[in-house]
Amino acid sequence: MPDWSTRLAVTYVDPDSKNTITITPIDSFSPTFALNADVLHSIEQTHIGVVYNPQAISFSMTVKAIGDVVGRLTSLAMTRSRFDITLQEQTGDDWSFHSVVLRDCVITSASPSPATVTGAPAATFSGVSLHATADTKAAGAASIPVP
Repeated sequence: MPDWSTRLAVTYVDPDSKNTITITPIDSFSPTFALNADVLHSIEQTHIGVVYNPQAISFSMTVKAIGDVVGRLTSLAMTRSRFDITLQEQTGDDWSFHSVVLRDCVITSASPSPATVTGAPAATFSGVSLHATADTKAAGAASIPVP
């Protein structure tokens, strides 16, 4: 049975103060690891090799516009500052990773939602990471790009 007290924490390291800032409340966080490869074929034979394309790491997160988190992330975007994002298991044992760290992140777009009479507005931030490290429970640590 899953332990429903488990949650993922999303944090970033402020590049100026070096303090760890927790991004909360967060509606969604979606990292994407593109590990593209093109299979080579010839007239005589199929699947004779593979050409690997550069790896790409991107993310999208939606954050409620409550407190100062949206302002901090907007400031990082406007100043083009690099920062690290850490996803880690807070409690429990239901996630496949001990942690995922996206390093040298840059926000490429920010999209605030319209303010309405009900509910809190939110902002969606999209960006890229130049390096990622995942500490999995099954196989140990993995790194992108591969050193």
